[in-house]
Amino acid sequence: MKIINITKRAIAVGLVLILAACDSYLDVNENPNNPEDAPISGLLINSTYESAYNVYRVGDITSNYVQYLASPNPASASDTMDPISNNVTWFRLYNVMTDLVVLIDKAEEQGAAHYQGAAQILMALNLGMGVDIFGDMPFSESFNFETVTPAYDSDQELYGIVMNYLDEGLANLQSATTASIGDDDFIYKGDIEKWTAFAHTLRARYMIHLKDLDSYNANELLTAVDSGFGSNEANAQLSFFEQSINPWADVARDNADLLLGGWISEQFVEALDGTSYDVVDPRLALMIGATDDGEYIGTENGAGRGNAPEQGARSTLIEDQYYTGITSPILIATFSELKFIEAEAALEIDRSRAYQAYLDGIIAHMQMLDVPQAEIDTYLSAPSVGVGEGALTIDNILKEKWVALFLHPETWNDARRYDYQYKNMTLPANLNPDLGGQFIRRLPYPDSETSRNGSNVPSVTLLDRVFWDVE
Repeated sequence: MKIINITKRAIAVGLVLILAACDSYLDVNENPNNPEDAPISGLLINSTYESAYNVYRVGDITSNYVQYLASPNPASASDTMDPISNNVTWFRLYNVMTDLVVLIDKAEEQGAAHYQGAAQILMALNLGMGVDIFGDMPFSESFNFETVTPAYDSDQELYGIVMNYLDEGLANLQSATTASIGDDDFIYKGDIEKWTAFAHTLRARYMIHLKDLDSYNANELLTAVDSGFGSNEANAQLSFFEQSINPWADVARDNADLLLGGWISEQFVEALDGTSYDVVDPRLALMIGATDDGEYIGTENGAGRGNAPEQGARSTLIEDQYYTGITSPILIATFSELKFIEAEAALEIDRSRAYQAYLDGIIAHMQMLDVPQAEIDTYLSAPSVGVGEGALTIDNILKEKWVALFLHPETWNDARRYDYQYKNMTLPANLNPDLGGQFIRRLPYPDSETSRNGSNVPSVTLLDRVFWDVE
């Protein structure tokens, strides 16, 4: 099951670096228990890069489930919620977590508390992503380099570990360190204040998932919000350059070359073009491409493109927009997301705070996309948007969060908590019959895991819920 010996390319601002000390890091070895003896700087380069890339990898799976994207091919498994292979996603999550275990241990031995703290925060991010999509996972026995068939830990216990990593990471960021992070950090370039805000933002993210459980505490969550991101300048993201381009830019480029992908769901188009709501969202033209006729026309999930040609008649991701530019960032966590978390948490205890956070979340995302202020003001004045604090509902908050987290895997967590109740969101055509007319609730375990560690893999279906997804 374990994945170690890996050759990873790493990037640095303006040039590509060869990570010499880690030059065997992407060669998969049948002996999974022999990690390279890499320096902490090289491990941080790899871990910041791959952690961000894992956000893309998971988002690439979940974007069809939440109807950002739709396949141009009818009955595509990604649309119809049929089981798909998750081998690569599983591999990459464990790959980076293996590096992070080594980094945490090495940093502790060397007294490099800031490296240790950043690694613990990244561990929380990757483990949290894994639990959110798979549920139970092997963890406590997975990194001792002796057990090749590790037992599974429960998803609820793993969430406690996620929170512990965040707490320990925060403590280490505030401690004296023998080595300072710098350009080997592809997310924040060693800015410890931003790392600290990132950790608090992740705490808020994972705490809002627990909203339907007895352990949830809205005031505790809002305390985390207060220490989280204060503006878009603090967003956790990985930026690219011409030698290592944004993967969504690759999708848009491939589609232009008739390797079809990145087609936009009609649900997303109609939520922004004035069909589902009383306002045309100015972000529409900044996020997706128009048809050859200058219109925005989506594709029905599960139905495919029908008689439409391969290009020009449906909206798709196109190159050089905010999410699809060659140097566009992968967004790991944003100020806009945090404001919508705040709005949801405050809704039942402080409606004034909730409404202001809701508006701030919209504004933050629009500013990120460089929407002109006049267009922002017009949008906020629409009756379906500027509803007033007394009329604000969870529907308003999660609709706007859905738009603001375009292509991000966190939206699938919201969708399941919300039971997919977005306005006009319907089940895809040709739905997987095993789902019995219901939306998917989790990913299947990968074939690689069932073949190597099958005796420990939980017996679950796509309808079985992770612990926080309460009926």
